[in-house]
Amino acid sequence: MKLRYCWLLAAVALFSGCGKEERTEAVRLCRTLQQKSADFASANAMEKDLLASARSWCGSIMENGAGRGDQLNQNAAVAKDLAKSAAFISTQVGAVRQAVYDESIKHEYPQSIRVNLITQLTKRQRLLQETRALLDDSAPGFLDLRLSRDYKGDAYPGGIPKLNAMLEGYSSPADVVGEAIKSLKTKYDIQDADLAK
Repeated sequence: MKLRYCWLLAAVALFSGCGKEERTEAVRLCRTLQQKSADFASANAMEKDLLASARSWCGSIMENGAGRGDQLNQNAAVAKDLAKSAAFISTQVGAVRQAVYDESIKHEYPQSIRVNLITQLTKRQRLLQETRALLDDSAPGFLDLRLSRDYKGDAYPGGIPKLNAMLEGYSSPADVVGEAIKSLKTKYDIQDADLAK
């Protein structure tokens, strides 16, 4: 009888120890995400502004052409500015992705949260980098149009239709960091006091 009782105690200790390790990983990941959440929220807000500006600008060019004279210079400058914004936002999203990537996690549920975040953040970075590349390619195209004798003001650089199509399918950024924090807190009953330690 005593032997069975000892085995039962050993099994309970083993399983509760494993659960504690899993919760510790979840708390650590949640703490990392909380530390990065303000930067991520800022990147989301900037990305929403970038999308709105780029859609409006690109749509106007698709509808009316790239313009003439100073309008071409202005469109080249706007393309460069939007490209810089896309690169900056991509860097901020990349910093969050790297912080999540650096977390060493072995247990299934926190690991699934980590993998999902890395996947979504990588996808976001890729879209931002593609946006930046198309904008960078379009900027000199506006200046080339200015030098063309055949240009009548109604055309645009070749990258603009690709950019326009991409922007139309580009959805506003979701708060994947906030969703992950909420999921971890719910699953492991993580309190603010746990994150302050």
